[in-house]
Amino acid sequence: MRKSHEILSSVDKARKAALIVLLSILAVVAIFPVVYITLGSFKSRTELLIGGANIFPSVFHFENYVNAWKQANFAIYTGNSIIIASGVMILSLFFSTMAGYVFSRTDFPGKKLIFGTFVMFLFINVGSVSIRPLFELATKTHMNRSLISVILFSAGMGQATYIFLARGYVNSVPKELDEASKIDGCSFFGTFWRVIVPVLQPLIATIALLSFRQGWNEYILPLVFTMTNDKMRPLTVGVNMLKNSGDGAASWEIMFAGATIAVIPMIIVYVSFSKYFMNGSTSGAVKG
Repeated sequence: MRKSHEILSSVDKARKAALIVLLSILAVVAIFPVVYITLGSFKSRTELLIGGANIFPSVFHFENYVNAWKQANFAIYTGNSIIIASGVMILSLFFSTMAGYVFSRTDFPGKKLIFGTFVMFLFINVGSVSIRPLFELATKTHMNRSLISVILFSAGMGQATYIFLARGYVNSVPKELDEASKIDGCSFFGTFWRVIVPVLQPLIATIALLSFRQGWNEYILPLVFTMTNDKMRPLTVGVNMLKNSGDGAASWEIMFAGATIAVIPMIIVYVSFSKYFMNGSTSGAVKG
């Protein structure tokens, strides 16, 4: 029995060690591009083009950030990115939480079919193929002249995931709370606003973070919809165009600096909501 216990203990330790090694490798693979871009933003163009094994810059060129800020119109593009990301976040929070509440608490004809359709779109991604019909729709409705079309279309693309999480989280909320609120005279919407929403704070933080990231990182839609108006471009489009700001050669150092600046707001948002994000995403995915 003692030998058997020792063997099981050794196997368990070997599994944990293998898991640690695997997670460490995945962490390095995930973090390395960010570290490379951040350190590369301080290099000169020549040093980047020559390459080499040393990822640390021989001399730190802080002027790359000044050039990136000026050439990419960061003041304007940052404002556009904030407008898009905030708009996507607000719409996603409003529609997904209400839809999750309705799918969880009510019965109506076609409920399973509609929810099944949303779940199906979790596994379907038409990608850039949808850009042409969306652009045609925006043109015919005269929404292509502002960022409204980008916000609406971007928010719509993420609803399947958010509604799935919202329904799962609402399912974990005891129905006795709904019944108690109805006894107190609350309507269906009143119950949602006064009882359910306060309980959904972890989920709301999760959807807010995911949708804000989605709007902030959106590239294809803004690229197509702002081709004729550079003042509507967000940071993702502006940073990519920094690559061609040099004289005949790609300005990778300025592009890296711009990319580093563009990542900072997203890191701040994640750090602020990370605790709620982990709680809300786990509850919404497992329960219900």
